Amino acid sequence: MLIDWFTVGAQVLNFVVLVWLLKRFLYRPVLDAIDAREARIAQQIAAATATQASALRKEQDFERRNEDFDARRDTLLKQATVAADSERQRLVAAAREAADAVAMQRQDADRHDASNLGRALADRTRAEVFAIARRVLVDLADTPLDERIAAVFLQRLHALEPDALTALASGLDKNHPRAIVRSAFEPGVAQREILRTAVVAALAPRQKEATPALDVVFETASDLLGGVELVVGGRKLAWNVDQYMDALEQVLAPALPATKTDEQAVPARSAAAVPEAAT
Repeated sequence: MLIDWFTVGAQVLNFVVLVWLLKRFLYRPVLDAIDAREARIAQQIAAATATQASALRKEQDFERRNEDFDARRDTLLKQATVAADSERQRLVAAAREAADAVAMQRQDADRHDASNLGRALADRTRAEVFAIARRVLVDLADTPLDERIAAVFLQRLHALEPDALTALASGLDKNHPRAIVRSAFEPGVAQREILRTAVVAALAPRQKEATPALDVVFETASDLLGGVELVVGGRKLAWNVDQYMDALEQVLAPALPATKTDEQAVPARSAAAVPEAAT
């Protein structure tokens, strides 16, 4: 069989031309389209990867913020619990202090009421005892009670030791020596003269020679509850029923603790230079 080389060459040339035409007008656009699609796919994959990474970062940031929030919430809750407990303790302490203050005020009020009751009872007792004693002595004595009281006071004055009289006279003012005779009754003229003479006789000899004459002043003091007081400056010589009532009150005080307070205690007569007479 004879080979037509011209035909073979033409066919080869036609095949080469066909391949070039296919490559030029068919394969290249297809390849370019495939490359473009692969590029788009790669871009989409990169974008998806970036989006996924961003979402992961956001998720991690959210979780971290959520953990921080939980931690802050727990801290704030603990702080609020501590603050509430502290405020509760403060309110309880304030309520307890207020209750204690109210209790103290009530106790003070009770003590004040008891003090007033005891004082009123003591005053009423003194007045009643004195009234009874006055009526009894008036009924039994052959002289008026006031004169007898003055006589007893004069006896006590005459019975004083010289040192006691000197101490009493030391209270006289050098420029204006004055002695005050206080009594629960208004002495008569004769009684005034007797008392003035007795006081001058007791104190005048113990005055300094340069001092003026002793002035004796009489005052009526119903608070003495019967009796006579000789006041010389800041010193005092007294005899009255109030003394006996004070002594009675001191004796009865342990038996009446509810009506006896420190404020009701009979004050010491520190101003008196001469101890007051007692029966």
